Amino acid sequence: MDYNFSKKISGIRPSAIREILKLSSDPSVIPFSAGNPSSDSFPFEDLKRYSEEILSNTPTLALQYGVTEGYLPLRNVFKDRCKEIYGAFGENDELIVTTGAQQVFDLLTKTLCDEGDTVISEGPAFVGALTSFKSNGANVVQVDVKEDGMDIDELTKAIETSNNPRFIYCIPNFQNPTGLTTSAAKRREILEVAKKYDLMVLEDNAYADLRFSGEEVPSIKSFDTDGRVVYAGSMSKLLSPGLRVGFASGPSDVIAKMTVAKQVSDVHTAMFNQMICHMFFTKTDLTEHISKIRKIYREKAKLMLDILDKESGGTFRYTRPEGGLFIWCNLTNNSDAMDFTKEVIKEKVAIVPGNAFYADDSVVRNSFRLNFSSPTEEQITVGTEILCRTAKSYSKS
Repeated sequence: MDYNFSKKISGIRPSAIREILKLSSDPSVIPFSAGNPSSDSFPFEDLKRYSEEILSNTPTLALQYGVTEGYLPLRNVFKDRCKEIYGAFGENDELIVTTGAQQVFDLLTKTLCDEGDTVISEGPAFVGALTSFKSNGANVVQVDVKEDGMDIDELTKAIETSNNPRFIYCIPNFQNPTGLTTSAAKRREILEVAKKYDLMVLEDNAYADLRFSGEEVPSIKSFDTDGRVVYAGSMSKLLSPGLRVGFASGPSDVIAKMTVAKQVSDVHTAMFNQMICHMFFTKTDLTEHISKIRKIYREKAKLMLDILDKESGGTFRYTRPEGGLFIWCNLTNNSDAMDFTKEVIKEKVAIVPGNAFYADDSVVRNSFRLNFSSPTEEQITVGTEILCRTAKSYSKS
């Protein structure tokens, strides 16, 4: 039969990253295309022990339905961390546990946007967020990311010329895909612009604990005095993406509506997974665990950057992240990065072309993203050398 799909889903194409990941699933391909945390960061033995303890002592609680807002002991842990570490929980705020931070994007868009309303986003930006906004019928307008964050003049213009803008989306720490960090001054400016135009801000801080150099920068949420910022956090990089646990901290009225939206979506986040996360926070030496993760990424990032410094030969420029998982590159001859990606994959190295991180991915771009967390050090060494060698050949063609 002929299937008539909804307009919302008909306009959504498969993620370019996911399609490239299919290629990189070949064990012979070096996966610079992934966005996964290093499996070396997973506390396997701790998780095994916590799981056994939960199923031995409180199996019914773990396997039964839970409340939509989340497992209360875990919510309290998240609230405390938001207050004490991230500066992301105020007097009039509330918090909901979600099925990954990805669900925060979906719930907030459902809560704030009608069909045709606009979300103002960084450009480039996390493809999962862009897809979530668009799938909910929102128009996405992107603002260039500079070395210190969103271009404020462009941001203002985008707001003034867009149809009913509702919120600003940004990843201020080690942005995906660029790896850049928004300065404290720019964070304040973004919030001031939001106040001027009566918009909300969705602050995605999925990489909050992954700083391996430089100085900590206060969250945008920490400057919020009038209930304008929703802060999205995740356990995917700190503990495990497979557990699918995230959270949103924000104005209680907004969180209440997001809770209703979540009841329609999945009723509640898996109790068993939440209980594992709670035990992780209450029984694991977090300082040691975070130090271990930061060491892994510091060493991997340095290895990749050292080889790029030595071998790239000026064929592309690249960012130098202070944390997170990614390095962003721009071919200096303004070549089509999609074509370059195809050349690199022939050499068994997978990267992601930059157009994948834009709402309009049909535009030719000279940028691409590298991931250093997933590959081994040997893969980083071999793959980066292949990448640079291919770039030199490509620039001469």
